[in-house]
Amino acid sequence: MRGFFSFGMAAMALGLAATAARAEDITIAVAGPFSGPVATVGEQFKHGAQAGVEAVNAAGGVNGKMIKLDVEDDVCDPKQAVAVANRLAGLHVKFVDGHACSGSSIPASEVYAENNILMMTPSSSNPLLTEEAFKHKWTTIMRLYGRDDAQGQYIGPWIAERFKGKKMVILHDKSAYGQGLAMAVKAGINAAGAKEVLFDSITPGEKDYSAVVSKLKALGAEFVYFGGYHPEAGLILRQSADQGFKFTMMMGDAIATPEFWQISGPAGEGTLFTFPSDPQSRPTAAQAVADIKKTGFQPEGFTLFAYAVIQTMVEGMKRTGGEDPVKIAAALKSGPPVNTVVGPVSFDEKGDLKDTTYDVNIWHDGKYAKLQ
Repeated sequence: MRGFFSFGMAAMALGLAATAARAEDITIAVAGPFSGPVATVGEQFKHGAQAGVEAVNAAGGVNGKMIKLDVEDDVCDPKQAVAVANRLAGLHVKFVDGHACSGSSIPASEVYAENNILMMTPSSSNPLLTEEAFKHKWTTIMRLYGRDDAQGQYIGPWIAERFKGKKMVILHDKSAYGQGLAMAVKAGINAAGAKEVLFDSITPGEKDYSAVVSKLKALGAEFVYFGGYHPEAGLILRQSADQGFKFTMMMGDAIATPEFWQISGPAGEGTLFTFPSDPQSRPTAAQAVADIKKTGFQPEGFTLFAYAVIQTMVEGMKRTGGEDPVKIAAALKSGPPVNTVVGPVSFDEKGDLKDTTYDVNIWHDGKYAKLQ
């Protein structure tokens, strides 16, 4: 009986020690769409953030503590995103790697700001996110990704020159991301002296876009810029091909997923899109890419950006010697660049990423690569 009591006490002591150790972990939540039509983006987030956390912990953690990852699904829905933000605030989580969709990040950011939670998105590109934060002096809202207006300024003149004299149409899906990007590209095209024959919206989530295709066909559209996500783009292209109608489609970064080709099939051939210069080829990303590939996942799209958010937050903790999100955000904005898998990153006073560069990519035979 004495032996059992001693063993029981020892086990209890070990259990308490383990609980104490877990209490000392630093939790970073990765928030994005892990279900729903753009769940592939969430998978990119999760694999990138998980790999980033594992690398930090393998190197001894940060300030004597380990990082623990909490995965939160917002389904790319504004209401769900706010619910996630409130739940994380209630759990006293101080750091969020996310959200993915601008329509989620923007409403959730107010909750994070009110609770002094550092939210750093690896993909949300609508300028309103950081503009509103700056206006309201919400200092813990940041973006490790380029803004739509920067993307529009970059690609607008390129489109105007390359498709000069062609009938151009600009469509969007009414989302904060899609509409914001379409408007930025329209401004860039118009500023370069070109004019679209139609600027219009579609209804996302539908299965039949034959009416949209018929409208494009009647206009004789030769180039279509679509601000939206890959499911709708793939369907529009496939249904256009079914009607024997061909045009060049171009999009933003949301199409950087193999699921696009699964939907479009060969009709996706030649589709163009802009994306920040691909970090997979950087020497600084070589180990991360290899580690992620070992898990059977291809680190495409936003994977390495989610990884870089983890690296950046951890560097902020090192610079401040603590876990105060307000101090960390200030240190990241005022300090030297942070070395990450996507290259050195630095931030302006609004929390936006400085000096974003883009590539034009093209889909060919089920894969995409930089346009030469």
